[in-house]
Amino acid sequence: MFTMMKLPSAWLTGVRLKKIDTQSSTVSVKHRWINQNPFKSMFWAVQGMAAELATGALVIGYIRNSGKKISMLVVTNKAQFTKKATGRIDFVCNDGDKIREAIDKTIATGEGQTCWMKAVGTNSDGVQVSEFDFEWTVKVKD
Repeated sequence: MFTMMKLPSAWLTGVRLKKIDTQSSTVSVKHRWINQNPFKSMFWAVQGMAAELATGALVIGYIRNSGKKISMLVVTNKAQFTKKATGRIDFVCNDGDKIREAIDKTIATGEGQTCWMKAVGTNSDGVQVSEFDFEWTVKVKD
């Protein structure tokens, strides 16, 4: 429901949060007609939405658990593509500890913090197709 209401373009293209805990999250998307590029693989922007959600879901979770009003924003991102993305692609982020530390620090100091988080996309054969790095900023709201 979250993707349909808050991220409709991600929902329409099939991006779905499959798993989340304190350490990691997994987002899955299947290559289909609606999310393909002219080369018959998944459009890079769809991969980016899935990868950003894999990192952002952890950020949102820790903000909610903190009980504080904290802003979040991606300020930088980098991507690397290593294979055509076809079939089902899972994006996994294992950086829960990193964002927890950044949120704890912004709560303690009141100063904005940055945190680089990585999401790796692999196909059903376990072959990496892409890797995204997002620099998130978090700051307690006044």
